[in-house]
Amino acid sequence: MSESERVVLVDTDDRVATITLHRPEVRNALSMELMHALWDAVADAGADPDVDAVIVTGADPAFCAGVDLKEVSGAAPPSAPPRDAGLGPERDTNGLFRFLPVIDKPVIAAVNGIAVTGGLELALQCTFIVASERARFGDTHARIGVMPGGGITVLLAETIGLRRAIEMSLTGNFLTADDALRLGLVNHVVPHNDLLTFTRGLAADIVQNDQHSVRTLLAHYRRIDNAATLDEAHLIEGYMAEMWQAGTSHVAERRSDVTARGRAQAPPPA
Repeated sequence: MSESERVVLVDTDDRVATITLHRPEVRNALSMELMHALWDAVADAGADPDVDAVIVTGADPAFCAGVDLKEVSGAAPPSAPPRDAGLGPERDTNGLFRFLPVIDKPVIAAVNGIAVTGGLELALQCTFIVASERARFGDTHARIGVMPGGGITVLLAETIGLRRAIEMSLTGNFLTADDALRLGLVNHVVPHNDLLTFTRGLAADIVQNDQHSVRTLLAHYRRIDNAATLDEAHLIEGYMAEMWQAGTSHVAERRSDVTARGRAQAPPPA
């Protein structure tokens, strides 16, 4: 299969796997074939000992226009057969339809264009989001006449606040990249041509850290995200700190690197 025929492209360099949705002619709409390929690519990156961070992006001009409505409506035949439970995108035990498998490594969304409905849910299922100045975010479930199942009503409300999420869902109106930054939906907005360079720089910062610590912290953030109260969240953090074994810490050998990097990022005042 030629590169132009692949629905997902994977490039791994310096311990960072960049996964690109590659159906640009339909704005990277999520056909069953694409969803399966994306799931497999993220799962493979999660299992690869030579990968410490993952970036998910789209082939220009879009990040992802959501689920392929032609395929869902039956206007187009299924692009791939269904898979058995646990082998592909599916509804989790908590009810969330997962587009991505849960792996112990950070998955950064590099949103290069529109991220709409299922495409927005896909971005929200990533660890955090970096946006191009061309990015646009919208929930058009109500416009289409379907209900969300990939986390819009939970993940979006958690990220930007309940009332703003309700407004987005009921109006179907889009957020610009700058709006998304102001509301806390994305971590950064950068010039379009710098998107992958900037995001790979963040991934490199993660890769340079102690990976056992990175993965423990990531798992911890996921646990406290499910905590019912602040007291429960603090208790979970306390358990993590108390259970951290001295033998798993690499403070001594990493101290000089940590000090040098800290000074480079925050030099003392003149």
